[in-house]
Amino acid sequence: MDNLGGETTMRIAIVGQSDFGKAVLDAFLARSDQVAAVFCAPDKPAAAADPLRQAAEQQQIPVHQFGSLKIADAHRTLRALDIDIGVMAYVLQFAPQEFVTIPRHGMIQFHPSLLPRYRGPSSINWPIIRGETRTGLSIFRPTDGLDEGPVILQKETAIAPDDSLGSVYFDRLFPMGVAALLEAADLVVNGVAAALDQDESQASYEGWCREAEARINWHNHVDLVYNLVRGCDPAPGAWTQFKGKKLQLHAARKHPARTFTQAKAGLGAVTSIAEQSVFVSAQGGQIEIFKLRYDGGKKLGAPQVCAEAGIAVGAILGE
Repeated sequence: MDNLGGETTMRIAIVGQSDFGKAVLDAFLARSDQVAAVFCAPDKPAAAADPLRQAAEQQQIPVHQFGSLKIADAHRTLRALDIDIGVMAYVLQFAPQEFVTIPRHGMIQFHPSLLPRYRGPSSINWPIIRGETRTGLSIFRPTDGLDEGPVILQKETAIAPDDSLGSVYFDRLFPMGVAALLEAADLVVNGVAAALDQDESQASYEGWCREAEARINWHNHVDLVYNLVRGCDPAPGAWTQFKGKKLQLHAARKHPARTFTQAKAGLGAVTSIAEQSVFVSAQGGQIEIFKLRYDGGKKLGAPQVCAEAGIAVGAILGE
């Protein structure tokens, strides 16, 4: 840790990937901290270039892409960097204690939930799908358990009734998470961080929210269907079927029943096609959908997709 012109700067390594990892890199560089290296997972064949790797290379920061962080080469590389702290920003690789304890002040890790609730890889999706009214983020000390380490700080945010995965993450948890990693790094390096053990009696773990979990059951209550749609929007995309092909629902709105009775139309029935949206019946109301994606095509306005796919009023989705 250096003192330049009266300002203390730290020497760090960033472990991570994706746009969030890049934003964390940019934030530390913007305040003149020294990023000694970046550790990214190897690029997947035919996948788009990782934003964090690209940004590091543009800044001429060394990039290391080990297939595993458990190997001795990864440990030797990190040890040779002689850093103050490691910052884990969206890490999917397992980082063992032999790796995370190498920096002088260890490592800190970002997790987008209020630990110990919603441990696991889809921790933003599940609170929305479950109908929670609040979520947040945690910065914690990584251990060999999954998201089980002592918590340094947490930030909370509300989940509004019409929030989606996209609005919760991109509008709030993403920028809050970048700022929280800066704050936590300062606390740790300055020796004033209080790491509190997680209460295991309050812990919950949720696995991936993927295609199987995102399938809509039109026999569920409209609240559950709506929460699934918004908790999977934009990814993985809640879906149903039409003529045996996948139909993904995005940008939806819920309309609880008043005079409408789903018994007339049938559950999963298209009840109306308006100028900008489509209405589908569920238990206790209707789901209004503004964007659809059919059979792997582009995400387009729902009425346009219906016209192109032959989805008319009275069509039953999910059969």
